[in-house]
Amino acid sequence: MDRRAELGAFLRSRRARLKPEDVGLNGFGSRRRVPGLRREELAQTAGVSVDYYVRFEQGRGENVSDSVIDAVATALRLTAAERAHLHDLARAVGGRPRAAGTARPEVRAGVRRLLAALTEVPAYVVGRRTDILAWNGLYAELLTDLAALSADRRNTALLTFLDTEVRARYIDWETKARNVVAFLRMDHGRHPGDPAFDALIEELSDGSAEFRRMWAAREVDERTHGAYRMLHPAVGELTVRYEGFQPTGDPETTLIAYTAEPGSPSEAALRRLARRAARTARHGDAAHRAPGPGGPAVRDAPDEADAAAPVG
Repeated sequence: MDRRAELGAFLRSRRARLKPEDVGLNGFGSRRRVPGLRREELAQTAGVSVDYYVRFEQGRGENVSDSVIDAVATALRLTAAERAHLHDLARAVGGRPRAAGTARPEVRAGVRRLLAALTEVPAYVVGRRTDILAWNGLYAELLTDLAALSADRRNTALLTFLDTEVRARYIDWETKARNVVAFLRMDHGRHPGDPAFDALIEELSDGSAEFRRMWAAREVDERTHGAYRMLHPAVGELTVRYEGFQPTGDPETTLIAYTAEPGSPSEAALRRLARRAARTARHGDAAHRAPGPGGPAVRDAPDEADAAAPVG
């Protein structure tokens, strides 16, 4: 990733969303060649000199302070997620990126036991690049047979855009896809030195015109809860709500669980899927079964040493 180019493109995309009147200005002249705020208008609103802002947008402001970044973010009316993303991009340009390690985080045994205990709740653990690190049997029943995939294909973004079976599970696929891309771009900003991340973006861009369109929009977000309407071949349509939880001490992983409205047809559909998952676990490979009596198996992506050769 060209860090300076990425910072500039993000700032320009956010300037383009605003008009002078949105920030209380009359504008500099009536004829405008491009939509949105001009650089001088944004500089005025943020309380910095035009030259200083131009250098910042061009990636030449290696020592821009957090207070100036926040002033620009406020002037652009950025969301909390967009503000954090801007800080990540500026940090990378200033030579202060986060560590660029690419090793898969290890899912703690306690988290695996928690997944196994959620016999009527689809749940999984996602890491950097939207890699799926562990899951329970009901999540695999709801989405796809993750155990049948090689480790490098167990990735939410790859499944959402390049797997036709998974795509068909989402009735409003566009919403799901946009959420995945928004999270992926934000996570990408945190790890500008991760070559595996760049390879994932390249594969998605090569394989999906829709991904290219959404990636170019530069939307960023960290959705921790929401809902999806899904269509499962065995139980039909159901609506599930998701909640994300970050295990203490594991900043690179998130546990995501799906539930349905109590007493609803969707809850009944999930219970039917849970029975299917339990049957699959009983007949599956016992080596994959989590400790404890019964319940669906918990699957773990293998360590990198065991993974196939080489993505929320």
